Amino acid sequence: MRAATDQDLLARAQRFEEEALAEIFDLYHAGIYRYAMRLLGDEELARDCMSETFSRFLVSLQRGAGPQEHLQAYLYRIAHNWITDLYRKKTPPSVPLDEFIPDPGESVHQIVFQDMELQRVRDALTLLTPDQRQVIILKYLEDWDLDEIAQAMNKPVGAVKSLQHRAVEALRRLLT
Repeated sequence: MRAATDQDLLARAQRFEEEALAEIFDLYHAGIYRYAMRLLGDEELARDCMSETFSRFLVSLQRGAGPQEHLQAYLYRIAHNWITDLYRKKTPPSVPLDEFIPDPGESVHQIVFQDMELQRVRDALTLLTPDQRQVIILKYLEDWDLDEIAQAMNKPVGAVKSLQHRAVEALRRLLT
């Protein structure tokens, strides 16, 4: 059913129907922002990425290009490319994971230890290649399946599995 919805939305968006464009934004802006925030660790940059993603999507529609299917993957690919360009210009920031909310029953020692462990993981993620980092974030933090990741990265599923395996191994080496 999702593919039919995407196809309909894309057809209407290609005709520049305002409702369709608004619906696309409503459907995908939060995920794009969350993805950018995890990779960038900066709210302003994440908003810039989200804004630029939808701007580039509109430009591609104006040129008569853009996706024919897999709208979500197309938008995430735009966001990933924008982030990759940003990384090329400067040193990557630490990668934020989900916010840690301490359990009131935990000791200060436990809270500090968990925070230190999260920072180690963030630091290790910045040492991965951009593709490896993207696979890890989409798979384990965004909970995408391999087919969705392959579409977003414009790679075969086998290549994504390979990237995932290498990324997990690299993280294991970095964290032990």
